[in-house]
Amino acid sequence: MGAFRQTYRGLNPATLRYPIVKRERQIVSPRGVRGLRLTNNMRTSAAIVFIVMLLGGSGQTHHSFGAVYLEGDSVEIDGQIVEFQYKNPHAWIHVRGSERGGLGEDKMYSAEWVSTSQLEREGIDKTTLKPGDRVRIWGSPAKNPSDTRMHLKRIERSDGWEWRGRQQQTR
Repeated sequence: MGAFRQTYRGLNPATLRYPIVKRERQIVSPRGVRGLRLTNNMRTSAAIVFIVMLLGGSGQTHHSFGAVYLEGDSVEIDGQIVEFQYKNPHAWIHVRGSERGGLGEDKMYSAEWVSTSQLEREGIDKTTLKPGDRVRIWGSPAKNPSDTRMHLKRIERSDGWEWRGRQQQTR
C-alpha cells in the first residue's frame, strides 16, 4: 500500500489563508520509501499508452466478413478437400472443385470458417474433415471476382454429415 505525503509548493503557508497542497504517491516497501513518485499525470499517460497499444494491434488482426465477402451473394462448390486448417482466428477449408452447374474446370477454393472455439462447441475438431473427403460447400464469394476465397455458410460431406451456420440452424 502506498503512503501519502503533503508538501507545500514554494509558498509561505503563514501568509496564505488556504495553502496549496500537492499530494504525491510514494511506493512503500517493507524497508521504507523507494523514492518512486507517480503523479496523476504520469498515471494518466501510462494508461493512455497502454490502451493505445492494446487497441492498435487488434484492429489489424481481425476483420468484418462484410469487408471482404459479398454476404448477400452465394456460391455452391462441389469438390474434394485438399487441406483443413484448424487454427485461429478462423479455420480454413481448401477444396479443389468447381461451381455447381458451372462449365469451368476445377479450381482451388479456400473457404474461411469460424474460430476453433466455435467449432469445438458444435462438436467439430481437427479430425472431422480430412483431405480426400468429398464435400459440397456454400458460402459468400469474395468481393474481388478473381479471388476464389469464400465465407463458409454450409458444408455437406458425401457420407451425410453436414454443418450449417447459426442463422440456418435456428429455423
